[in-house]
Amino acid sequence: MHSAPTWDPQQYLRHSGHRTRPFLDLLARIPELPAIGTGLPPRIADLGCGPGNVTALLADRWPTAHITGFDSSPEMLEQAADYAGTTPGGGLLDFRAADAAHWTPDDTYDLIVSNAALQWVPNHPESFPLWIEGLRPGGTFAFQVPGNFTSPSHALLGELCDAPQWRDRLSDHGRRFVHVLDPAEYLTRLVDLGCESDAWETTYSQLLAGEDPVLDWVKGTALRPVLTTLADDPAAAAEFLAEYRDLLRKAYPPGPHGTVFPFRRIFAVARKKN
Repeated sequence: MHSAPTWDPQQYLRHSGHRTRPFLDLLARIPELPAIGTGLPPRIADLGCGPGNVTALLADRWPTAHITGFDSSPEMLEQAADYAGTTPGGGLLDFRAADAAHWTPDDTYDLIVSNAALQWVPNHPESFPLWIEGLRPGGTFAFQVPGNFTSPSHALLGELCDAPQWRDRLSDHGRRFVHVLDPAEYLTRLVDLGCESDAWETTYSQLLAGEDPVLDWVKGTALRPVLTTLADDPAAAAEFLAEYRDLLRKAYPPGPHGTVFPFRRIFAVARKKN
């Protein structure tokens, strides 16, 4: 059984511009919330809120909303606490500890949203009926997840974790995301639940700067389980990172303007019928 990875908010935020862009694209496709026009503040849940920077963007779109960010990482919640409190529009931002794998709506929500988190939750589509039940009529469930788990960055990580010198310690840490579905599968599941649904994918050709930028990127996400497992053995961690770095340098050679890192994302928006 895997232990939960230890997260590093500052490492994650090093690429906050690129990481935020898919959420902004998702946000643009979310329809107006049912509470708007009733005089009541919208109620919003953000599953896997991370360091809170994206949760705060929800308050820009719905300034009177009561927004709660949920995350299982104490490190991320400590960072997110900087955003907690009354928002400029008179809404409220708060944060709570919760694991999306076991989260049950504790209120009736206008929007349940998740940004780059459900890939960590095995069998997350099995929770869709419960989450949609927690929406008020006309409410929306929306999420986006990475869809790049067959790309070199992740395939090479999986192969290295399976190599003889690492297999006993790292097991399948590099192959944890096979439960992310294709857009068509998400669409079918959400329509089956009676929702007006849309699902799509986008591949962002991201230009990363600096030395070994792809390694720096994955240190904030896919490498977290490996780094957590090797945390008590700095020499082994350094050896693993050096081997992985060399593989990434071949797979993602720098160009004249930086290193191009294609990044596929999968999106879904489901509106509960009135």
